Amino acid sequence: MNVTRPPSIRNLRGLDAAEAARRLAANGPNILPGSSPKSFFNIVAGVLVEPMFLMLLIAGGLYLALGDTAEAIFLLSSVLVVIGITLIQEGKTQRALESLRDLSAPRALVMRDGEELRIAGRDVVIGDLLVLHEGDRIAADAILIDGQLDANESLLTGEAVPVSKLPDTAENRLFASTLVTRGVGLAEVTATAAASAVGRIGAALAATEEPPSGLQRASRRLVRNLTVIGLLLAMVYLLINWLWNGQSLLESLLASIALTMAILPEEIPVILTVFLALGAWRISQRKVLTRRVPAVEGLGAISVLAVDKTGTLTENRMQIAELHLQEMTFVHAGAEELVEPFHELVEFAMLATPSDPFDPMEKAIQQFGLHWLTGTEHVHAEWSPEFEYGLSPDILAMTRVFPIGASDQHMLATKGAPEAVVDLCHLAAAEASRILAQAEAMAMRGLRVLGVARGRWQGETPPRSQHDFNFQFLGLLGFVDPPRADVPAAIAECRGAGIRIIMLTGDHPATAMAIADEVGLSERADVISGSEIDTLDDRTLRERLRHVDVCARLQPVQKLRLVRLLREDGEVVAMTGDGVNDAPALKAADVGIAMGQRGTDVARESAALVLLDDSFASIVAAIRQGRRIYDNITKATRFVFAVHMPIIALTLVPSLLHWPVMLMPVHIVLLELLIDPACSIVFEAEPEADDIMQRPPRALASSPFAAGNIGVAVVQGIGTALILLAGYGCMLGLGVDAAHSRTATFIALIISLFALILANRHPDHALMANGGRRNRWVRRMFAAILLLLALAIGVPFLREVMGLVTPTLADLLGAAIVFVLTFLWLEGLRLALHLFVRSTPSTLARENP
Repeated sequence: MNVTRPPSIRNLRGLDAAEAARRLAANGPNILPGSSPKSFFNIVAGVLVEPMFLMLLIAGGLYLALGDTAEAIFLLSSVLVVIGITLIQEGKTQRALESLRDLSAPRALVMRDGEELRIAGRDVVIGDLLVLHEGDRIAADAILIDGQLDANESLLTGEAVPVSKLPDTAENRLFASTLVTRGVGLAEVTATAAASAVGRIGAALAATEEPPSGLQRASRRLVRNLTVIGLLLAMVYLLINWLWNGQSLLESLLASIALTMAILPEEIPVILTVFLALGAWRISQRKVLTRRVPAVEGLGAISVLAVDKTGTLTENRMQIAELHLQEMTFVHAGAEELVEPFHELVEFAMLATPSDPFDPMEKAIQQFGLHWLTGTEHVHAEWSPEFEYGLSPDILAMTRVFPIGASDQHMLATKGAPEAVVDLCHLAAAEASRILAQAEAMAMRGLRVLGVARGRWQGETPPRSQHDFNFQFLGLLGFVDPPRADVPAAIAECRGAGIRIIMLTGDHPATAMAIADEVGLSERADVISGSEIDTLDDRTLRERLRHVDVCARLQPVQKLRLVRLLREDGEVVAMTGDGVNDAPALKAADVGIAMGQRGTDVARESAALVLLDDSFASIVAAIRQGRRIYDNITKATRFVFAVHMPIIALTLVPSLLHWPVMLMPVHIVLLELLIDPACSIVFEAEPEADDIMQRPPRALASSPFAAGNIGVAVVQGIGTALILLAGYGCMLGLGVDAAHSRTATFIALIISLFALILANRHPDHALMANGGRRNRWVRRMFAAILLLLALAIGVPFLREVMGLVTPTLADLLGAAIVFVLTFLWLEGLRLALHLFVRSTPSTLARENP
């Protein structure tokens, strides 16, 4: 039995806005000690232990030992530039994460100026009146002053059994961060922030760091492995230069450091950190909050979207559309009065509903009743239930019991699923069949149907079950919740993207199918109910799910089972939910999505994403963004591996062929100043591909570091490297001195870097077809490349440090020829890959967006 005494909220005004603001200013925000953003010194310390930074320091020291003061000053001063770039990237990431934390911070429903107001938990002050419902996370320590509820205090006590709370008793204290598991209540805040019980526990409950995502862990392994390989190659290279080429030990060590710097793909961790954090922030602009950044990875892989009907596919704006008695029907649309025979039906529907309801259907009952019955004897605002029986998996109905008169007489008011109410009334089979057929006909028209009954009971100790009462069936209520206008287009977009939509709802099967037909969710006429699900074993149910898109009359435990079976069948499942009992299924899904407006705190905390507007279209927008983010990570990764190939080749090969040194550490540092922004700015801002929602979901196990993607990058880079090496060798062979040959090749390399950016932005388009369209950073990047090149050649100090000279017309012509050949190579490779991908399965195409 579920006993609840609803609070008299309307009689309490709470604090006024001015007083609340004064107390907030005096006592500070209601937040617990948590992790603070990285400080400047922490960021600098992180840079100091990076392999690239250590290489710069060692190279600068070697230049000093060799007496090359200018090169040493340039390298050592470049450390400041590296720190500056890192600060900018960390700042972007930190701002994105902080904005997400602000959005995901706990919220509280309080009374302010006599009105219910949803505010951030940090703005709760001492003296506030908290309005608490089942599933709420309590925002501060408080005293229960009205109502009755149970709270899970395991966070403080370790005891998982909920504790019952009653006003005016020793058990009236509520604690911050504990959970309301049952009932409703009104509580006055007594302590906030560090003064609360949970705050006094201390740092053990400080906010934890965001765990790294799967891609981040994979990238760190890759970078670690490549670092080991680079160091081994550098050692071999040092011995070759020292023992075979006859260079001094210091010069050989400097060359090996240059090779190590060329091999290290230190941009990869930066790409993932920045892309995922900014991606989560971009998704929040689409009204979808990312509570756990790694969830961004899974969005593009979703193959099944399991959604609730109410509030997600529909507007969650319930209103009573029809009333049905045995021989009469009332249609709300266009009605001018509610005739007397329907008054009793509406009266007991109101009595079976809390006076200040949270549920949309219950709100619709109260609004309808007050509209039609105000001024009649059928409105009992002063009545208060002595106890009530809540909904349960066994009985989908609730009964409220009101004392009447001075004796032990009680009035019973019941509402619930038609089949449950009919069962409680113990009707004859013929009468029960007639009522259920009428309810079925209403549901077929898209109405959500409730049955209403009344009864009387005399006694002091209530029975354990509603079945032990005698009820009289009164009639049926039909509710309409119109579909959201943007849902049909969003569902069509999901179909085009290869994403299957499954409706998981507690509604009547006919109602669910009517809505499914209206929004175009499914072309299959079949539906499976919760009772049928319980009769099927896992293998049979898994097979059945492959052919059914609507699951109705579900219990939360059944949703959990369906999610698990879909995942076992190889699907990547996203699921929406809003209730306390949805939490296990939300956690079990690959991507759990909680309702932000009508969802409970427990559901929001269990989910990876929170819909701020409860709209299905927002889910589809998030999936679109998730695919874009993954595509851009793949493109940036491909660019990084491609651009490192010519850098490695131009560092390594000239020494092996006894040519003059082409690339030194100073050149590589300059190139890194271009590569980092290209990754973290240009590719991050790349708009979505035109076909992003016309291709099937990627495999969850796919990775930007897959052989197909890296292989394309390596081929791009090796081809570019061979052209640059051939140009360098030709110029040397034609008698051009080393400085002019190096200058021409360096110019070609810098411009080729931009060509590699274009080649990896849109592999399906010509390199120049999308040069700056839809991404303003492309042209800015080209301008930055030209500016840096002009500085390197035009500033005498930089020109001398890098061993460059003012280019002659012949040098520029040679650089232009090498660049044109590089451009033709990349364009030809793109065309060849495009033809190859078109003739191969879509899996390869998805690996190379």
